[in-house]
Amino acid sequence: MASLPKKPRRDKELTGEDVLPEVEKIMASVESRLPQTELKDFLEKKIGGLKKEKRELVGVFGRTGAGKSSLINAVIGEDDLLPSGNYKACTTVIIKVEANKQNQNYEAEIEFITKEELEKELWFLFTFILNDEDYKDEDDDDYNDAVEMLSALYGEEWKNKRSVEHLINDKHFREIPEFIVSKKKPLTCESAKELSAKLVKYTRSSKDRDAKEVKRWFWPLVKCVTVRVPNNDLLQNVTLVDLPGNGDRNKGRDKMWKGVVQSCSTVWIVTDINRAASEKEPWEILKSASSLMGNGGQCQHIHFICTKSDVIEDSDDSSVAGVRAAIFKRNMQAKEEVRREFRKLKGVHTHFSGDCFKVFTVSSKEFLKEKSLGPDETEVPKLQEFLQDLNDFHSETLKYVSGAYGILSLIQGAGCGDVAGVKANVCTELEENLEREISKVSETMKKSYRTFKMCIMEGVEKSNSSWESVLKSFLNPRRETGSAFHRKLKCIVANNGVYKPKKGKQQNLNERLASKLMESIDEEFRKTFPNESKCEPFNGAISSFSLGTGTLVEKYKKYKGVQLQLEFLRTEEEKIKTKVHKTIREQKKEIYSSLRLQSRKSCKSAKGKKEDLGI
Repeated sequence: MASLPKKPRRDKELTGEDVLPEVEKIMASVESRLPQTELKDFLEKKIGGLKKEKRELVGVFGRTGAGKSSLINAVIGEDDLLPSGNYKACTTVIIKVEANKQNQNYEAEIEFITKEELEKELWFLFTFILNDEDYKDEDDDDYNDAVEMLSALYGEEWKNKRSVEHLINDKHFREIPEFIVSKKKPLTCESAKELSAKLVKYTRSSKDRDAKEVKRWFWPLVKCVTVRVPNNDLLQNVTLVDLPGNGDRNKGRDKMWKGVVQSCSTVWIVTDINRAASEKEPWEILKSASSLMGNGGQCQHIHFICTKSDVIEDSDDSSVAGVRAAIFKRNMQAKEEVRREFRKLKGVHTHFSGDCFKVFTVSSKEFLKEKSLGPDETEVPKLQEFLQDLNDFHSETLKYVSGAYGILSLIQGAGCGDVAGVKANVCTELEENLEREISKVSETMKKSYRTFKMCIMEGVEKSNSSWESVLKSFLNPRRETGSAFHRKLKCIVANNGVYKPKKGKQQNLNERLASKLMESIDEEFRKTFPNESKCEPFNGAISSFSLGTGTLVEKYKKYKGVQLQLEFLRTEEEKIKTKVHKTIREQKKEIYSSLRLQSRKSCKSAKGKKEDLGI
């Protein structure tokens, strides 16, 4: 296993990882000795609520063969964890890699689609693709994907028995009884290599000649695989998620994919360095997912990772120094080309600033073998350091210690006597401060509401005046007639507005119809609900909120009991503000997504007018 970097520290310097367990022991001891008073239940609840597990999601995108699995293996120091090499990655399965905090085993949990979802998918394939003469073309991706999926799951049998009822029979799934009863399948191994071998048939696909030991491939049934790795510092508060490039026809997979993308605080887009700037797929992924990650999500960092940076073909100098110099020159050139390409993406800049975008040139192979490049030159350590910072043990410890201090202050303050009238005076001042501060926050929110209302009215007006032309250009841009047009229309209806042409990127009618409405609010939405850690929602109105406990502590410093209880209020105020920020972050995703749904409803209403579209 490749060693993970450790930040240098002085011998006597304590870190969050050192302090937190000690404070937890103290609070456990305090909880066990709480006297039977009316405060006991309240204090137990507060102590129990101190430990909040932080979980940062890093989404990893990239086409098959770009080196995602090798990159993840190298970064977390587990060379043999995710299958790679001869096997082709399955493009539909989400793979999460996180820490195993319970034991020393390498574990996996496989979540399947439901039998009902499989039945609907088979019905769609047989109804709209496999039995449609227009699809039977060697160059048709949908047809080839359907054949690959069915052959993986059923071998050659499906070609002779094209009955959905027959193919969903339980006899086909005896090897995976968990699928039949809609349960997750657990796997437990002592080594990463052993687990990797067991995962192959659930996460990869391959032609029989490449892997004769695997008789059946179950990836068509898999929604998500969660892999848990023991003894890994980088994964304590971080989950790496290997993601398909876009959503899925299967509603369960599609909903999960969107939910994960929206929850990613960081996105890694992985591509081969030789095609980094010119290859369309990674840029299409970024453009198509930018609204989900940005205004519709919580992404703060986009890392464009160019893999296989050690591969150099045109070096005239074959010496180690010459090869290294050629690699360095090519890598710097690739970085500049990628940055230049990113600056062209106007739609992405609606959701992200240039500061959030970074380019890495990485060699997983060289990091492990060190033939031509040193570890630092592979830039894998830079990604490891980023994950270390993302774990943020210091912040986690600070919040826990602050909360613990507040609880201990309350316990101690409760034992102090009350001087007549002092607490009543403090309560009066706190209530006045509360009313004043709520009024400030309320006014800021009302101002945002008025601004959004104007933006949405403008967007609705533009949508109402453009939906006809959008619909025409989407459904029939070339004025096709006959079977070609009806095939496309049938596909769009069956796929809930999504269409994938033989050549070119996937198209979404719902997004096209909603575009005018989304464009009208995007800029204001990002200002009001920024994802950047240095910015806050509603122009910082929540963080500016204050009960004035600091001033009151100074004013009533003669009264120890009052001081201690004010300290508790101060820590509670910070916890509530953190919770409010989290709630706003989650609800802003729902609000942004709801605009697309509202646009879809408006379009249905418009269709009800039965106007002749001339198609």
